[in-house]
Amino acid sequence: MIEVEGIRKSFRLHKKAAGLKGSFVSLFHRKWEEKHALKGVSFKVSPGEIVGLVGANGAGKTTLVKILAGIVHPTEGKATVLGHTPWERKNAFRSRIALIMGQKASLWWDLPAEDCFLLLKEIYQIPEERYQSALKTLVDALGVRGQLNTQIRRLSLGERMKMELIAALLHDPQVVFLDEPTIGLDLTAQRAIRDFILRYSQEKKPAMILTSHYMEDIEKLCKRIIIIRDGEFVYDGPLAKITDRYAKFKVLTAKLDPTAAVHAATLFPKGLGEVVSSEPGELKVKVARDRVPEAASALLKSGGVLDLLIEEVDIADIIESLLREGVREGKSS
Repeated sequence: MIEVEGIRKSFRLHKKAAGLKGSFVSLFHRKWEEKHALKGVSFKVSPGEIVGLVGANGAGKTTLVKILAGIVHPTEGKATVLGHTPWERKNAFRSRIALIMGQKASLWWDLPAEDCFLLLKEIYQIPEERYQSALKTLVDALGVRGQLNTQIRRLSLGERMKMELIAALLHDPQVVFLDEPTIGLDLTAQRAIRDFILRYSQEKKPAMILTSHYMEDIEKLCKRIIIIRDGEFVYDGPLAKITDRYAKFKVLTAKLDPTAAVHAATLFPKGLGEVVSSEPGELKVKVARDRVPEAASALLKSGGVLDLLIEEVDIADIIESLLREGVREGKSS
């Protein structure tokens, strides 16, 4: 479905000179420096798979997505999407993919959403019956029927993002690129978009690549992630493996009875784990994974525990550590 082999992308940038004299000289004798956005990355994505692309700003995520969508031509390397070379931009390729960018609107600002969809129907040459069926399914799934006749610019950010999703998926693409689809949205809108993407993936089974700075997007939607650092892949594999291998601890949060005579923190064995925070109504401790049952038992026996929550360490902290340490893992296809 998506196959990438040794893709590199370099940009030639003008090197700014210091001072007034340097700026004047650079008008006639410019100096250039080369920026390597991607450094020979290779991977595959299969139908029905959602791959999370994770990395800091400037790591190369959006550049890679734009190459695969045919917007940017790589410096070297090969890539095929649905059997096509993306940057050749053939209609047979463009009619089978979708690119959704949370930071860039694709719909016509002054038109109602329904009119935008009709224009897209003609652009993609979607048969009437198929168009009506797809539109009804998408509109009902996202709950925006009441906003179809509202100008795009009058919609809230969350509603506009839902309309962008409908516009991108009307022609039933087989490959979907999602670049920061929930950026700037409130928690309710983020959850609605995530739930929709997950249902759509399960029903239609397109190959999907998702970039996001919200780790909840990655955790809820992706079983496999690619961590990219300075244009190179640091890790390509199951998200669960990251948690199992690098999250050596779990976090236990005990909700306490504030009226209890003895605080659980005073009875929690020091050698069993590390107390992260201790307040009148809550105690949070970090415990090695193999000692969680023992720690949970100790907390419950201490008295005054109303509820006990056992959680994994935040995946965002794990990935930040991996990026900082530059850990490398074997790539999976």
